[in-house]
Formats: sequence, structure tokens, C-alpha cells
Amino acid sequence: MGVSRREFLRVVGASGVAGSVVGVATSSAEGSGAVVPSDDLMGVLVDVPKCIGCRRCEFACKEAAMQASAARGETKEAERFKPDAIEAFEDKSVFDDEGLRRPEPHCYTKINRFPNPEQPDKPFFTKVNCLHCVDPACLSACIVKAFRKLDDGPVIYDAWKCMGCRYCMVACPFGIPQYEYDNLWTPQVRKCTLCADEGNPNKGKVPACIKICPAEVMTYAKRSDLLAVAHEKIRNEPDVYQDHVYGEHEVGGTSWLYLLPHQYSIEELGFLELDSKAPPRLTEAIQHGVFMKFFPPAAWFALLGSMMWVSRPGADQDGEPTGEGHH
Repeated sequence: MGVSRREFLRVVGASGVAGSVVGVATSSAEGSGAVVPSDDLMGVLVDVPKCIGCRRCEFACKEAAMQASAARGETKEAERFKPDAIEAFEDKSVFDDEGLRRPEPHCYTKINRFPNPEQPDKPFFTKVNCLHCVDPACLSACIVKAFRKLDDGPVIYDAWKCMGCRYCMVACPFGIPQYEYDNLWTPQVRKCTLCADEGNPNKGKVPACIKICPAEVMTYAKRSDLLAVAHEKIRNEPDVYQDHVYGEHEVGGTSWLYLLPHQYSIEELGFLELDSKAPPRLTEAIQHGVFMKFFPPAAWFALLGSMMWVSRPGADQDGEPTGEGHH
């Protein structure tokens, strides 16, 4: 019994996919496992029920970024980061707009407000910024190594290496990196640096947003110590906190950890329900599996293109159009 060209390509395609899957399994078994957080990894514990929504962290973040840019000689960038007077951040009308407030290229952190069903006069506030993943997807996706993870945890960016592909923006599970579309000649990808970037006056010290917080909502310490504190708080006050530390396991773990109020689910507070496996452990395993079996991209795309061509509607068994199936 003969085999048509279409059937042949389908079999070859299936074999290629199977070979890739075998490669993925091999790659995973040969050391593409989860990244274990270092004992020296620093982190931030955010006690969400304590936040009063003063937005002083927004002011301090912009001010620190402005000073860092000025120190690096980036005069125009420094001007873009220049914050309004600190009194302007007391304006609560920004919370009245519908939708979640998100970080912007020149504002690395934003506060959002949520009603408190048990105490309407005491709403909840959450802080949104880069979570500085233990195994960062932005770093894995960057083909020119413009992102680096420092030994103590911060994920920082080298603008001079960046070629503007913005793969990091697609890869980040939290959608954090932002691109300077308004900067025509020297655009950069922008996100929180945990005050670890060059020229930042808080480099090697407590980050600006944590230092300025009047309610002591955030604690900066070793990640392992913060987790111990977080779980103790949950045990002692189960009527206040969810039995979950956000960032402990999500996407392989993050340096920013959140204690959340029990009145809301994770998603209702603007956080994402995410798997515990870091995205790079999946994407890199697939890439390595394909290349380990010496299946170069050109051959891969040629095979897929051939399969699509002969399988298109209206093609006969020899891949020639029949007129059927065309609209």
C-alpha cells in the first residue's frame, strides 16, 4: 500500500516532534531543574493589610531613579523621572479610575486600592513592581544578556547591551518590563532595580521605597528569614492573613513576598495565579532539546512550512490544489 506525500510529511513531522520531546526530557534530566534560592538572597516582605495607601513609595522610587540617572549622566532621563512634590502623592483620586494601576517606564511602582468588606473605612492597598524572580524569565529570554541577576537577588538591566527586541516584555509572567516608546533615539526597557543600579544612592542599602514607608509595611532582609517571619504571622493571626505567602513558590519563587488579607482571593487583589515552575525551566528545556538533537531552526521551520503547504485546504494527496475547500 503506497503512502501519499501528505502522509509521509505527517509521519516525518511527528517523528521530528517526538525527537524534540525526547530531547526536552533529556535536557531536563541533564540539569535543567529548578533553581534553588541562595541563602544570601535578599528579599522584601510586604504586609498588605498594614498598607495605608500613602503612595510615598511611589515618590521615593521616582526620586531614587532620577538621582541614579543623573549620576550616570543621563540628564534627559533624570528629568523624566523627576517626581512631583511629595504632597502631590497624597491625592487619593488616582484610585477612583477603573482598572489596576500599572508600572510605567518612568514610574517603577504603583499602588492600587481595594475595598475592605469588613471595614469599609479601611481599604486594602497593594504595591505593584518587579518581583525580582529567583529564576527570571526576562533574563532567560534576553539573547544579548542585557539582564543580570546579582548574587543578592536584584535583577538589573544594562541598556548599552539591549537591542530593543523586547522579548523580556513577552517573557515576564507578571508583565512588568516597560519600553520607552516616547524616547525616539535612545529607548530603554525600564523596571524596578531594587535600587541596585549604578548611581543609585541606595545601592547596597535599604531600597528607597522601603526606607520611606511610614507604616513599616515592607521589611528588607534575607529571603529565608522573611519566609519564617511570614509563616509565623500567618500562624499567629489566621483571621488576618491568607494561609499563603505569595512569591514563595510562584514561578520558582520571587524576592518580593506578600502577606495577603484573607478577605480576598489572590486574583481579586490583582495578583496572578501562577504555577510553581519557573518559565525558563520549560522554555530552555524545549530549546536545548531541539538543538541537542541537531534540529536547526531553518530545518524546523522548513518542515513545518512543508506540512502546512501540503495539508492546506483544497490540496490533493500529491499536494496540488484541487479547487475543493477554497472560499
